[in-house]
Amino acid sequence: MNFKKILCLMGCALYFSMSVSFAEPHWVHEYEQNSEYNSQPDWGSIEDASQDTIPAKYPYAECGIGTHQSPIDLSNEINSASLNGLSINYPRDYPDYYNTGHAPQVNVSTNYSGKLKVGNDVFPLVQYHLHAPSEHIIGATKFAAELHFVHVKADGKIAVLGVLLKVGRSNSTLGTILAYQLPLDNLGEAQHNSGPEIDPMKLLPEDKTHFYSYAGSLTTPPCSEGVSWYVLSHPVEISQTQLDTLKSINIANEGFDYNNRVTQGLNGRVVSGKK
Repeated sequence: MNFKKILCLMGCALYFSMSVSFAEPHWVHEYEQNSEYNSQPDWGSIEDASQDTIPAKYPYAECGIGTHQSPIDLSNEINSASLNGLSINYPRDYPDYYNTGHAPQVNVSTNYSGKLKVGNDVFPLVQYHLHAPSEHIIGATKFAAELHFVHVKADGKIAVLGVLLKVGRSNSTLGTILAYQLPLDNLGEAQHNSGPEIDPMKLLPEDKTHFYSYAGSLTTPPCSEGVSWYVLSHPVEISQTQLDTLKSINIANEGFDYNNRVTQGLNGRVVSGKK
């Protein structure tokens, strides 16, 4: 699913890296303020030179002024017995392996039937991508990386399933995803690649019944809010070599070995937990 299609699905209002490499305006994950490269502290003030009127001139303003931003520290969760459980169904697929220029990504195939069901809501899976280190933290605990499964309903509602990754045993499915990521072309443009069939369920922990849930946003520009987040409590293992490969892709893409957004304030939000 390409960028224009996801924008259409979301009423031209939301965006989450279906094809994260918008030509303009450019941004990077750099932690320190650096307006020359449009680093994280500058996201909200980045201008679109093709626009003359506000708010169109500041397409990422929500990154700076939003009050329900992601990621967050999940440690203050409140156990909720009434929280709907998750039903996750990701069949095997021959996907599109896609280096967005910001993250290694997998775009599902046309008519793919993978979905996340939460209560009566069914969210079709459209793509999944990687961040290192993890974007969400749990108190003092940070994880080596994080995988985001992005789901979008026909009405534009977005749900993201987060999977925390820690160093341990190698994950063969992740290995395939990393192996089929092409470098950016000579113009710095994102690259697609075909590859073998993979089983996305192999990227999930055995225990999928325990998770954190909260109302948040996209973690990349334009940081649009109204995203339902579900972060699985139990991490999945990846090898140190796989983590190093992910970091090397980040370096080639943006010049840094990380591609995570820093944690944002809760601002009165409640983090629910299913225990």
